[in-house]
Amino acid sequence: MQWATLAAAALFAQNVAAQGSMLRFACSQLVVERVDPLVNPGMKFTPHLHQIVGGNAFNITMDPEADLFAKSSCTSCSFKQDTSNYWTAVMFFKNKAGQYKRVPQTGNGGPQGKLFNDGGLDIYYIPSGKTTAFKKGFRMLAGAAGNTDSSKVKLSNICHRCWTSPNEGTFVGGAPCSGTDTVAIPADTKCKMIRQTIIFPTCWDGKNLDSPNHQDHVAYGQGSGANGGGACPSTHPVKLPQIMYELMWNVTDMSNKADWPTDGSNPFVYSMNIGGSAAHGDYVFGWKDNSLQLAMDNNCNLNGDCPKAGLTKQADSVYSACKKPQQAVESVDGWLKAMPLGEMAIKA
Repeated sequence: MQWATLAAAALFAQNVAAQGSMLRFACSQLVVERVDPLVNPGMKFTPHLHQIVGGNAFNITMDPEADLFAKSSCTSCSFKQDTSNYWTAVMFFKNKAGQYKRVPQTGNGGPQGKLFNDGGLDIYYIPSGKTTAFKKGFRMLAGAAGNTDSSKVKLSNICHRCWTSPNEGTFVGGAPCSGTDTVAIPADTKCKMIRQTIIFPTCWDGKNLDSPNHQDHVAYGQGSGANGGGACPSTHPVKLPQIMYELMWNVTDMSNKADWPTDGSNPFVYSMNIGGSAAHGDYVFGWKDNSLQLAMDNNCNLNGDCPKAGLTKQADSVYSACKKPQQAVESVDGWLKAMPLGEMAIKA
């Protein structure tokens, strides 16, 4: 690791330490399917494909009055007490023949240590000052699935990094959404992985657990990047934990330019058939009782047990075994003639 990289990684860790400890933990893949209970409740075969992690109470409706912890028999996240659901669009690789294949995911390394995932993503909860945990029924959305204009995306909130290391354990670059990170998905044969970061708003209006567009009840603070959020506006005065998704898309076997589209288009695209400008993340709260508030109040750190908050870390073999059958049943693995966009997936 170069000194500049070490310094950047250390600075990120120091900034977080100045705010207090943070939760950072792995969530393995629960299911990959066209279901979106936030944007398209009650619908099977939604317009595009998602990969979902978290509690197995996940379903097509997600009643906001439901206690997800009581309804879940397992969670694909490492903390047993977290049966929240987190989901994102799926990244596809398009080859020169116009066929599509889902890009595989791996766990993440970084200065805080390796996390083990069976697909899925890593979750951060970063507190800053007096932090109020989410309430039962809380949900929100970051990003816009139909956005084709990168200039409409704030780079400090949603970004991609070309990961030139052959493994996720060797840290590349500095703090999230800094340096050479881009809104667009990198298209460079030097990339062995593409790290996607989604940072959610940290300020709440204190009244509404949701809003019609799943965004108006929350707002970003004055901070930038993964710093806990910064000061909140008067319209949204309640400081929330800063949620950050981190995904490692493994493109090692897709880095041969001879396999890429001959028209020069980006071979990497999300499941809406749009690039990085449309990256988005969905969140539905589902922690047990007040365990998340206790975790924030007692400086629970990273992915270890935290008795003061009643948090217990599961073995990776346990949380990775938590799976849920597709509710919108279709085969989305292997090479496809086209991405499942409205029509059913068709094998190549």
